[in-house]
Amino acid sequence: MKGVAPRLAEAVQSYTGAALPVRLRAWDGSEAGPDGAPVVVLRSPRALRRLMWEPGELGLAQAYISDELDVEGDLAAALSTVWRSVRARQVRPGRPGPRRHVTAALTALRCGAVGPRPPAPHAPQARLRGRLHSTERDRAAISHHYDLSNDWYALLMDESMAYSCAYWTRPDDPSYGLAEAQRDKLELICRKLGLTPGARLLDVGCGWGSLSLYAARHFKARVTAVTLSREQRDFVTARVHEEGLDDLVDVHLRHYRHITGADYDAVCAIEMGEHVGDAHYPDFAGRLHTLLRPGGRLLIQQMSRTGHAPGGGAFIESYIAPDMHMRPLGETVALLEGAGLDVWAVESLREHYVRTIAAWHATLEARWAEFVALAGQETARVWRLYLAGGGLAFAERRMGVDQILAVRPGTDGTATMPATLSDWYQQKGM
Repeated sequence: MKGVAPRLAEAVQSYTGAALPVRLRAWDGSEAGPDGAPVVVLRSPRALRRLMWEPGELGLAQAYISDELDVEGDLAAALSTVWRSVRARQVRPGRPGPRRHVTAALTALRCGAVGPRPPAPHAPQARLRGRLHSTERDRAAISHHYDLSNDWYALLMDESMAYSCAYWTRPDDPSYGLAEAQRDKLELICRKLGLTPGARLLDVGCGWGSLSLYAARHFKARVTAVTLSREQRDFVTARVHEEGLDDLVDVHLRHYRHITGADYDAVCAIEMGEHVGDAHYPDFAGRLHTLLRPGGRLLIQQMSRTGHAPGGGAFIESYIAPDMHMRPLGETVALLEGAGLDVWAVESLREHYVRTIAAWHATLEARWAEFVALAGQETARVWRLYLAGGGLAFAERRMGVDQILAVRPGTDGTATMPATLSDWYQQKGM
């Protein structure tokens, strides 16, 4: 009697016109697919049933989160194999006729895929309501991702709690790690912004305060830090007090639309612009222009997306960062210029993000039991899939991340900036 795995392999080839790119091992012990390929393990018929009810990326992700489907060895390598097959058009939907429909139905029945919809995984899934990018919906979207718990992020990140791409200036030095790379990123941003003692800095989407605290501590800047996350607001407020920086840093729970004040010497938005939304980005850019004084500098560190996939995909949007929008880099530059800002320098950090995510992923695996104890195995598996897939997206150039430095022109239409970039990089540790 033919096993489950060979039956499924035949069904996949019938529908796609190509053999399985991975090796499949089913719950009955049967296997099919090329030797030496990454091994995908189906632990239960429920994995197939889930795909019948939710075909595509989200169904596969939910089967993985629920541990009904697993991958032996390197998860990123398995994902890369599948992506290569898709890009090469080796795996593509066919046009099955009535006979293939009947055959598929019989295969599903024999493999136990027919039945009621499986329950959703226990890992929290975003279910947002209200008008897209309204203040309350934005608050809910940010809360879903960033309010998981401060303890979770403290375990994952370095001591600065910097949750954005680091800047790896000495990647081959064994004594140099994530903490040093994040410090070098914060130093670089402050130098690009030209911060000096007493300079007024607005940190939009301040996260856990890594940049706000660094700018106050090392450059004596006067910082207004803004976030939509209550967990982050409380964390940053406590850390400001602990470090005795109350006279330099003010922390606010506020939407960017409701930021008051003007004439800031510098404004930054570090991996926050992805949450603004496509339709609202021109207003966002215009708001940043208004908040700056003439001659003031803006630094945006923001992820970009190639091709025609502006969001993070069904899995990311459901479990990680709902309502995200990423566009090609050139379109963001055009929107900033359209708001009246002079874009002065752009630096790609794509390869730096591959290293940063690899460091987070290594921490997740090394301290797996602690992450499971904090939030449960399903949430830990969400993050394992998220980090493996995210690192791969940057490594394969499907996503990018860039620092965009702009300036608000002076009242006479000019913008004073340094003649060269050398001062930013020719510093100790840079």
